[in-house]
Parts: sequence; structure tokens; C-alpha cells
Amino acid sequence: MRSLIVITTLMLTVVTTACSTIETRPEDTARFAAAQYKYFTWRSKPLANPGGSADPLYTMDPIIRDEVTAQLTSRGYVLDATQAQFSVDYLQATALREGVSSQDASGGIDPIPSARPNRQINQAMVDNAHALAGVQTTNNIAITFNDMDSQQEVWRVIVTKIVEDVNRVDAATMRTNLKKGISKGMSTLPDAN
Repeated sequence: MRSLIVITTLMLTVVTTACSTIETRPEDTARFAAAQYKYFTWRSKPLANPGGSADPLYTMDPIIRDEVTAQLTSRGYVLDATQAQFSVDYLQATALREGVSSQDASGGIDPIPSARPNRQINQAMVDNAHALAGVQTTNNIAITFNDMDSQQEVWRVIVTKIVEDVNRVDAATMRTNLKKGISKGMSTLPDAN
């Protein structure tokens, strides 16, 4: 009987872990490695949250910055804004599709404000579509590295399934998922020269 309980517990753990895997899609590192970078900086400043918003983005921002910086420094890269050869930034969206730029991705972020004429969006239909679709994977991130001289993207990784249900955001689970996802996504990066 005891061995049956142990086996059942082990099987349940394996099934739960298999269902909650974090997916990463890193780009090829050849272009990044060829540039032989050593120094980096963050492209944008950390998000300020003076209103104390509970939005997951405010919870994610310091965690992403800490984890990405830790991964880079563990590989020998140095955080130095004055000597930076590449900058690090991230985009957060509900769904990022491979091979599609962030502003074109379904649910992505459009960095350029714009008006879309003749678009009558019925918010109730959108809400119903999301509600009837069940629990959705949300708050995916794309971490991007950009060359400081050319301002061109030299590497990117997309990390998905950070928050499984936006209606129940748990900061501890988010931290664990971000740490796993960023570590896995950045595992292909070469060490600094």
C-alpha cells in the first residue's frame, strides 16, 4: 500500500510538471557571438509604480531585470552603461508568435501609437471569446539584445507560459517561472570574451 502511495505521488508530480512546462524559443546566437560583446546596459529604465498597481507587469519588471542581469554576469558580461556594446530590453505581451515582429503579434505591443479607421471592436465579443476559450497562457516575454552602434537587434528569445491564468497571479510562482524560463532561454548564449 505504501509503495502504491509513493508511485501515485511520483506520477502526479511528473504529470503536473509536464503540464506546466515553460517554452522558450531562442534565436541562433551566431550573429551575437560574432560581435564578441562584453559590456551591456538596459535599454529602458525600470518601471516605476507610484500608484501601487497590482498589474503583473510591475511584478515582472524587477524579476526579469534581476534574472537577465544574473544570467549575463554569470557568463562574464559586465553591466556598464558607459562602455555598453549592446543593450537589453524586453517586450511583454499575451501572445508572441515566432517570426512576427512584436507590433504585428497577436496581442503584442505596438510601440507607435496609431489610429485604425473603420474598426468597430465590440469589447463584449472580445471578452466572451477570451472567457469561453478557458484558461489562457498569458504574459509572455521577448528578451531582445540590440547592438549599441547600429541599433539593430542581434539576438532574441521568447519565453512563454509565465502566468497561466491572469486572474490568479501569484508573485512567487511568477518569480519561479521567470527564473526557469530566462535560464532556459538564455542557456544557448556564449560566454563573454
